Amino acid sequence: MVHSSATNGDPLWAGVDVGTQSLRVAVVDAGGSVVGQAARALASQRAPGRIHEQDPATWWRALGEASRAALGGIAPERVRGIALCSTSGTVLLTDREGAALGPALMYDDARAAAEEQRAAEAGGALWVSLGYPMQRSWALPKALWLLGRADADTRRAAQRGGVRLAHSADYLAGRLVGAPVATDFSHALKTGYDLAAHRWPTEVLDELGMPLAMLPDVVRPGTRLGTVGAEAATHTGLRAGTPVLAGMTDGCAAQIAAGALAPGEWNSVLGTTLVLKGVTAGRLADPGGAVYSHRHPDGGWLPGGASNVGAGSIPPEFRADLAGFDAAAADREPAGAVAYPLASRGERFPFVRPDAEGFLLGTPRSDTDRYAAVLQGVAYVERLCYAYLETLGARVDGRTMVTGGGSRSDYWTQLRADVLGRPLHLPAQAEPAFGMAVLAAAGNGSLSVTARRMVRLVGAVEPRPGAAERFAEPFGLFVDELLRRGYIDAALAKHARGGLA
Repeated sequence: MVHSSATNGDPLWAGVDVGTQSLRVAVVDAGGSVVGQAARALASQRAPGRIHEQDPATWWRALGEASRAALGGIAPERVRGIALCSTSGTVLLTDREGAALGPALMYDDARAAAEEQRAAEAGGALWVSLGYPMQRSWALPKALWLLGRADADTRRAAQRGGVRLAHSADYLAGRLVGAPVATDFSHALKTGYDLAAHRWPTEVLDELGMPLAMLPDVVRPGTRLGTVGAEAATHTGLRAGTPVLAGMTDGCAAQIAAGALAPGEWNSVLGTTLVLKGVTAGRLADPGGAVYSHRHPDGGWLPGGASNVGAGSIPPEFRADLAGFDAAAADREPAGAVAYPLASRGERFPFVRPDAEGFLLGTPRSDTDRYAAVLQGVAYVERLCYAYLETLGARVDGRTMVTGGGSRSDYWTQLRADVLGRPLHLPAQAEPAFGMAVLAAAGNGSLSVTARRMVRLVGAVEPRPGAAERFAEPFGLFVDELLRRGYIDAALAKHARGGLA
């Protein structure tokens, strides 16, 4: 797709999102209009034991094809910069020149169980102080797994910097520049980077046997990493010499696209799961480990958490006619049953309980009633998440933006506004690739100021009069059951029942 403004001579910026199923490129002008965009599919290799890999060569091929398609009809010299985001925790090993030495372990690859335990024990005090709940899907355990299974020559080369660790976006930025590049402090977080002290924690890494020489330098997102080389220009259609700028993880990129960049503002992403990301002046300390914070490129912090409920909670039998069930569910407010609709065992936010199980209080009167209970249950979890953030000291009084596939349901968005008791704002663009174009336009300047110019909202959904009272009783029952099961404590339950600020 090419926007009509692609034919004038104004400057443009490109953003790239290296996702799981596809790689997307967006070309955006200074006013936030997308003048070109394209995507190419990516394939994964999966195996039992939650093994998930991708071939980095497919990323490079997809970037070339998608970039050329997005730039179709646009003069390459108009693109003044490009930034990339990728899935948080996806890593690979490269040689000294940046060539991949094998497949990448994807963000949800979970084979590094022993390495997770080692990393948790070696850096326990540090991870607690930083609010990093070490998990096997994080990049540090996976880096240890890759290094531990490398041959002796590779391990010796790693000690000298002849083998390097790269995140997905780093690898592609290096291919664009023609040499390995620094990473940004967003991608580096799950590799164990100390965001408070701005350093790799060498005392922990030494204990783990992770050579500092194999780790990239770390820079602020928006920092110039280099420029597009001649070979990469031929491959992508970009002009040789185009600045390549450090990006952020895909979750942060989506937050930029939504424009939630001021203290008190939040982006609520309702996809397969429910993810909240916001802005605070100081880093939130969460003893429960449900919330961890990225750094804001402008200063301050970007806290967030991810629940295991979301659109994936909707049972398969309803998915063929979501619009029809939405219309019928509007007459079931509240539903005859109260649901905590976990699709599988375990919860991550607003509490961490690997043993948590969903529940249904009462008996639905019909399939429509059961469907309504699921939608309402996800909204109850969302309200509880905001209440939990408040107990940690976060402001939640700013604008709330809603993105993700679930936000395309007008009814569900209205229901969420009713349960939360606040207006929900709809960004014009919610793609991480768009967020990276905004970051590229900002460069080392103010991301917040640039986003105010480029990010547009297309409306707001206001809570309906009397809706809060209608859902007060079932929400109270929901909170009481979580308290009874020991999933939340009495302080959170009391605050949640009192509503949001």
